[in-house]
Amino acid sequence: MSGSNQVQGSAVDEPLPENQNQENVLSRLRGAIKNQVDNQENIAPKTSQRTVLGALQNNQRSKTQRGSKQGPSCKNENELSKSYGEKLGNKQPAFQIHMDEPDGACSKKQVSLKAKASIEMSPLKLNPTVTRLRQPLACLDIPATCGANMDVSFGDSPMDMSVEAEERTVDVNAATEYASEIHTYLRDLEVKSRPKAGYMKKQPDITNSMRAILVDWLVEVGEEYKLQNETLYLAVNYIDRFLSSMSVLRGKLQLVGTAAMLLAAKFEEIYPPEVSEFVYITDDTYTKKQVLRMEHLVLKVLSFDLATPTINQFLTQYFLAQPLGNKVESLSMFLGELSLVDSDPFLKYLPSMTAAAAFVVANNTITGGSWSKALVEVTGYALEDLMPCIEDIHLMYLNAATHAQQSVREKYKGAKYQEVSLLTPPEKLSLH
Repeated sequence: MSGSNQVQGSAVDEPLPENQNQENVLSRLRGAIKNQVDNQENIAPKTSQRTVLGALQNNQRSKTQRGSKQGPSCKNENELSKSYGEKLGNKQPAFQIHMDEPDGACSKKQVSLKAKASIEMSPLKLNPTVTRLRQPLACLDIPATCGANMDVSFGDSPMDMSVEAEERTVDVNAATEYASEIHTYLRDLEVKSRPKAGYMKKQPDITNSMRAILVDWLVEVGEEYKLQNETLYLAVNYIDRFLSSMSVLRGKLQLVGTAAMLLAAKFEEIYPPEVSEFVYITDDTYTKKQVLRMEHLVLKVLSFDLATPTINQFLTQYFLAQPLGNKVESLSMFLGELSLVDSDPFLKYLPSMTAAAAFVVANNTITGGSWSKALVEVTGYALEDLMPCIEDIHLMYLNAATHAQQSVREKYKGAKYQEVSLLTPPEKLSLH
């Protein structure tokens, strides 16, 4: 046993041949170099792109972190980006720039490092032709010998864009050639898009006073976000048409009004408020998902018919047919908006008739006038036809100061509307 142990021991302790020893040394060196490369790769990972603006939560740092000395300096970042460019060769890394979209989302725009460097570093070079064109035009020299005989006036030139004084006074919105056709079309459409006058009797959980509170709130929303008056009229029409077909619990009434105002703003405004703004003005009573689902339901109930004539549109036509000054117009608009608050009795009148009655009351209050023959020809309404609505408008005007809802009066106290809500309404109308 001892002999065998000695043999084995001598075999283990016997020195390796020279060639085999060199191979072991080379293998150990390769392993060390490989580990060193792996460590370097762990320090500087291989990436094909750099995200300049990634997720906000990963890139936003506190003020203390911004002021600290931790993190790579600008110089190190430049060196890293340069080294990445050298390693990648023809594959240029790209910046991912997140652009804010109008709906709050973010989109990525790829900009290569080479293009970015050329934009930042290279001076602006203009084509010589462009440079020559940018020079001021030389003065036109007229020979003295031709001055007496040559007519240099441009009065008959086709390039003469001057407008005569009488042409400037023409109102392009009048559309006199199509005024009667437009009015006839709107009169037909207002009947088709008319809500049911007595729908509130079939509502089990809401009342006229709740609706008045909702409309009053929408007036404030319109003023807060500087929305057009037409947007308010459209929203109220959508609400009434929706409630004419659907029973709504009082806890969802404001949601219906919010969705209707959102739809009206999208239809009428150039820059409507975002959905998040409408969630905010409800004090987060409803979520964004609830507002959008209600918007979808309102669209389905209305069959996507959002274009409807309003009191505001008919008043505009009456102002064009019989101009009476800004004060009469503002008072007419004030009375028209007051009629939106109370569904009873004004839902039983068409918008064209309510607008005509508001126009008569305002005209009589300011100028003592009434309903002209020109407006009778335009509208087809005689003064006798308007009297029931005129009486309701006048009674509403008398009680406006004591009404529970005051947003419309506050709106028309401003100088923009000549402070017409501060006028004292006449006790009696002198109509003839």
